[in-house]
Amino acid sequence: MEDKKRPQDKWDEKAGIAAKTYKIEKKTADEFKALCKELNIGQGPTITKLMKDFIEQHK
Repeated sequence: MEDKKRPQDKWDEKAGIAAKTYKIEKKTADEFKALCKELNIGQGPTITKLMKDFIEQHK
């Protein structure tokens, strides 16, 4: 059987994008989601920036 990938999965792989799952407090996640929506910014790019900043600070 051939391994079939969705077009989105192919794009994600090519772009170096990976889905991750983290467990955090619901209240924190809900507040973050609401604030991102209010500011009209994406959650993913915002989390990515937070992670990159954290990495740079602790290298």
